[in-house]
Amino acid sequence: MNLPVEYRTVSSLAGPLLVVESVKEVPYDSLVEVALPDGSRRRGKVLETDSGRAVVQVFEGTDGLDVDTASVTFLGKSLELPVSEDMLGRVFNGRGDPIDGGAPIIAEKNIDVNGLAMNPYSRDYPDEFIQTGISTIDGMNPMVRGQKLPIFSASGLPHNRMAAQLARQANVIGGGSEKFAVVFAAMGITFEEAAFFMEDFRKTGALDRTVMYINLANDPAVERIYTPKLALTAAEYLAFEKNMHVLVILTDLTNYCEALREISAARKEVPGRRGYPGYLYTDLATMYERAGRVKGSTGSITQVPILTMPEDDKTHPIPDLTGYITEGQIILSRNLHRTGIYPPVDVMPSLSRLKDKGIGEGKTREDHADLMNQLFAAYARGKEAKELAVILGEGALSDDDKAFAKFASRFEDEYVRQGEYENRAVETTLELGWKLLNMVPVKELKRVKDKYIQKYLMPLKEKENSEEKA
Repeated sequence: MNLPVEYRTVSSLAGPLLVVESVKEVPYDSLVEVALPDGSRRRGKVLETDSGRAVVQVFEGTDGLDVDTASVTFLGKSLELPVSEDMLGRVFNGRGDPIDGGAPIIAEKNIDVNGLAMNPYSRDYPDEFIQTGISTIDGMNPMVRGQKLPIFSASGLPHNRMAAQLARQANVIGGGSEKFAVVFAAMGITFEEAAFFMEDFRKTGALDRTVMYINLANDPAVERIYTPKLALTAAEYLAFEKNMHVLVILTDLTNYCEALREISAARKEVPGRRGYPGYLYTDLATMYERAGRVKGSTGSITQVPILTMPEDDKTHPIPDLTGYITEGQIILSRNLHRTGIYPPVDVMPSLSRLKDKGIGEGKTREDHADLMNQLFAAYARGKEAKELAVILGEGALSDDDKAFAKFASRFEDEYVRQGEYENRAVETTLELGWKLLNMVPVKELKRVKDKYIQKYLMPLKEKENSEEKA
């Protein structure tokens, strides 16, 4: 059978779906063109084929279509993305069409957006530090090249500002001549948010190394499902064919999952938890697992998915399943945000499972791991002391507890808090950590080796003593 073939046997319409009868040899997930009476055409894909019937998902929706007059052409191939290095510095919509006023991309090749599963045997272990310029990530929850490290946010928190900061500042330190690129995909965002991202990237020059895919809230939900696939396809091309270090930022995955739920409901599928399809875990895994490093290739894909937790609920299916698949999480705190701290990263529940692989001598600095563990311990004790002071009064605290309580306050105000355009080198972050540890008694520093205390902390104490004498 020679494709494409045109059919005029549409039997029903439901939301973004239409059903075509009496079809033959139609491939699953293949592209479709739907012709309207006015001559305009819409794109779609085959969701299901069974007993001569095909269910088609129309990207632009089925508004204005008529069962009697619509014609459907099955193209017999999957959606492909035209790619070349000219993508860098460009802005596209959720269908992959340029929206920045520039010329269409002259493709070096066309790649299937569904990608290929990365063979676990061919994966190389992530072990190179990525500097984000944000102390709560670099110092406390380091990100390494090839990792999947999501940000768990909530409605009203500044995750968009943080996403823009990551896109501007992230880099591989000591990367030499190897290129670093950012692929940024925004799903279901408002026009105002899209304008913020595009203007910020242009103003700061970050756009020159960035490929942007923007899907607006009023764009079809079906298109939202393809946006991250387009972004990851572009990232795979830049990473594994152009040998670039690629950071993929996906925001907001909650909007993506809502689109999946909408399409699932239109297909009358049996719902899973909270109405999401039962295959939500599999769908997210196929997206997250496109990050990583490949043996024999200098390129890599590091992924930062950003999602807003409905009702600030960490047990919601989206953050819950994401936590199973990815290698940690950065959690934003509403309490810190209320006190005016940016970025409001709650370091205690945040975690980077690969943090020990990307730090240490030759990567960041020899004292990084010990300092990180001591800061965690001191901050935890300081928070406990502050809570105790609220119950019993500050007079009930020991001198050591008072010192740790002051440390916790200063830690949030100086270490966690930083400017939106402040790009801290990892050395600056480490020095700031030692400066804060100078507030607590040396005998309480049980997580750091004595040689690091002598090398990094004692010079601070000597300087402090000489200033007091002066």
